[in-house]
Amino acid sequence: MAEHRVAAAEELADGEHMVVELEGLDIGVFRVDGEYHAYTSWCPHQGGPICEGSLMGTTEATHERGEPGFTLSWVKEGEVLRCPWHAWEFDVLSGECLHDDDYRLLSHSVRVEDGDVVVSI
Repeated sequence: MAEHRVAAAEELADGEHMVVELEGLDIGVFRVDGEYHAYTSWCPHQGGPICEGSLMGTTEATHERGEPGFTLSWVKEGEVLRCPWHAWEFDVLSGECLHDDDYRLLSHSVRVEDGDVVVSI
């Protein structure tokens, strides 16, 4: 497993991400609530460049048993990565797909060392 210094930690503000090429792979590096996450930029749905997508929230529906209708709420603001090809959504904190439990993003170890963001491939 090779380690790569991709940026100074201060270059990536909270809520931002960057895509870097490492060993021929596009890797998205995200900073959310002070924590870093890294994923191969390949959507498991149809191979889209997932890390070029938007980091946003998503809509969640709730229903009270015995009551008509449902309530929609905007949740997970800044924690959902939406694929630019077909709008599949993934939790950027875990890599899990929000639409299908059988899919998840390919993650990579990432840490801050001596002020630099280091990704392992």
